[in-house]
Amino acid sequence: MNTTSPRPATALTIDDTVQLAVLERSGMIESRHLGAAIVLAPDGSEMRRLGNPQALVYPRSTLKPMQAIAVLRSGVTLTEEQLVLASASHTGSHRHQSVVSSILAAYGLTFGDLRCPPDWPADSEARQSADAPTRLAMNCSGKHASFLAACVVNDWPRESYLHHDHPLQVRIRETVVEFTSVELAHEGTDGCGAPVFAMSLASLATAIQRVATATADSDPHAHALVSAIRAHAWGLDMPQVAEAMNTLGIIAKRGAEGVLIAAAPDGTTVTLKVLDGSIRPLLSVGLSLLSEASAIDAAKAAAVIASTTEKVLGGGHGVGELRYQLSSTP
Repeated sequence: MNTTSPRPATALTIDDTVQLAVLERSGMIESRHLGAAIVLAPDGSEMRRLGNPQALVYPRSTLKPMQAIAVLRSGVTLTEEQLVLASASHTGSHRHQSVVSSILAAYGLTFGDLRCPPDWPADSEARQSADAPTRLAMNCSGKHASFLAACVVNDWPRESYLHHDHPLQVRIRETVVEFTSVELAHEGTDGCGAPVFAMSLASLATAIQRVATATADSDPHAHALVSAIRAHAWGLDMPQVAEAMNTLGIIAKRGAEGVLIAAAPDGTTVTLKVLDGSIRPLLSVGLSLLSEASAIDAAKAAAVIASTTEKVLGGGHGVGELRYQLSSTP
């Protein structure tokens, strides 16, 4: 079933971007990363914009928090670790795969029910022991396991759970519209096969801020998700993102093709998209923007950036740096 719509005319273009980061080697700038970003103040007002945050982008895996909330609203009960894996882009480590397996087992499901594509683990230890790509090792397997759990709870069809008009996907779409407060202009297919909805960085920021600041009274499902992520940051993304969350108290997640969401403890929220799809400058740019907004401790942020940013080496020695560096906003 082809659910991909024609390409929207308002997708992010080079004219919508500014320079966000540069890579310097031996005293010369070798590469430049262009993109767009927005910073929301704790009250939801726009604090800062870089480029055009109203242009459409695919949020990719940064959509997962809203997908997980829709699963919870469908009646699925998950432990904290299972809930984190339901919203994760995991590395396929043995620990990740064990938690995903526990979701399947809890709802009488098997690996064969998963419809995400097979993949090798990104985790080096798990990859060394893997004989072949598997659906369980695929970075979105936790999300897919939770989708299937919703099908079991509601007696929905399992084989078609990724289809555009499946009851679960309809509920996810409604949840995304609720949190973004905008109607969705375009829908495509994500790398794992699930629907993905184009939206502006501004709308994505609004949604993530609402998720990150939810209380047990205002939205118990969003609050449960955020509480689980804070307790088990290891499960959500790559280790660099977990380090940033654990050190700075933020909620953060990367998405494929250069997307980042990050919300500080006070609710200040950043979303950004790197135009060329690179993920390597994401944490550096996102944490720098939160630091400049005085939403996180500047010294701690600088330490995390230094620890998690790709090194620029020549012959095994440092010869430069990848750093946050803005150009003028058009």
